[in-house]
Amino acid sequence: MLDNIFKFKENGTDVKTEVIAGITTFLAMAYILGVNPTMLADGGMPATGVFFATAISSGIACIIMGLVAKYPVGLAPGMGLNALFTYTIILAMGNPWETALAAVFVSSIIFLLITISGLREAILNIIPVDLKLGIGAAIGFFLAFLGLKGAGIIIDDPSTLVAMGNLLSAPALLALIGILITLIFYVQKVPAAVFFGMVITAFIGLVMSLFGFGAGDMLMPAIPQQIITTNFDWSLFGGFLRGFGHLFSNIPNLIMMVFSLVFVTFFDTTGTLISLGRQCGFIDENGQAVGIEKAFLSDAVGGIIGSVVGTSTVTAYVESATGIGMGAKTGLAAVVTGILFILSIFFAPIVLSLFTSSVTAAALVIVGILMIGQLKDVQWDSIVIASAVFMTIIMMILSYSISLGIAWGFVIYAVATIATGKYKEMSWGIWVLAIVFIIYLFFGL
Repeated sequence: MLDNIFKFKENGTDVKTEVIAGITTFLAMAYILGVNPTMLADGGMPATGVFFATAISSGIACIIMGLVAKYPVGLAPGMGLNALFTYTIILAMGNPWETALAAVFVSSIIFLLITISGLREAILNIIPVDLKLGIGAAIGFFLAFLGLKGAGIIIDDPSTLVAMGNLLSAPALLALIGILITLIFYVQKVPAAVFFGMVITAFIGLVMSLFGFGAGDMLMPAIPQQIITTNFDWSLFGGFLRGFGHLFSNIPNLIMMVFSLVFVTFFDTTGTLISLGRQCGFIDENGQAVGIEKAFLSDAVGGIIGSVVGTSTVTAYVESATGIGMGAKTGLAAVVTGILFILSIFFAPIVLSLFTSSVTAAALVIVGILMIGQLKDVQWDSIVIASAVFMTIIMMILSYSISLGIAWGFVIYAVATIATGKYKEMSWGIWVLAIVFIIYLFFGL
């Protein structure tokens, strides 16, 4: 029966290989179970509820990807998208988390319509490749900054705005140890380096707490009781419905929220799925990834599910490459990954007790390092490109806003292009976006 569904022989694989690959992908992605609750809690959402929403939405989305698209790709709330959700849409723009969930729902519907209508290729051709790369790298810098700030390695300073914190303080020291351990694991090509780095860091944090050198909010006495009394928190389920009233009360605000979510989701998902499809060997004679539209469809549905159960946008994870590297070629690997995500809800007390901001800092910094690798493909010899990418990165960090960083990048790109006299080469989409972003930057709509 499984062979009829996943066609193991046709794809040159077997059940054992797919199961092992699915487990490997889960371990590579499992850090999100600790990171996502920590980040969304900063936006006022209950960490326990976010954990269950993360596990359930990731599990369902992975299973849909495996059964519908037959791709060995895992899905979960996206890194970068959760930062956009919390620090831009909720904190910077002043929206309740219910409104942010409603925006995720609307943006996922739009992404679904883009996929069904076949507009994906047309949209891809509107935005310059270098701007896409710059935005992806900028989000990487932003994630690393969030991790360092949350752990106390970077602190606010009335004289210089930011400064380095006391590295001998328990939270900062634990985070620094975790970053170094995880980096060593990555350099040594240890599978699921981020996850195992977090686990070891959490264990070190427990030892520090045991000897009276408390790190963050880890409290040894609370852990045994929490493990015994596992409570399923469904308080976020359907919360997006309460956000629709506020969402449509301010149309300019709505446009900026939804555009930012669709933009980041679209290009992040496109790059990830096409890359993973090629790695799997799903390429036809024309060089196109076979079945990629079903994969995009599954990804869009995953985003809708995430908003319904109560988390930021669910999307495909590049960490799926670890499972593909283990030989995964069918959707069974994704199904196995999904089942493990669902089973992880029974470990909520352990994860929420151990994975504090000091522990998750390592994941944010390492993921940030990986994301800035995109800069190597930017045309730095072009002052137009260099200035737009630079302003995207610096303003995203300093303004503490992903959408503001994107806005600065487009505006600078348009102005610099016009200054070179090549304004006729700009697509109509760039003109429209530049005007919209100028209004956004100067009038704060």
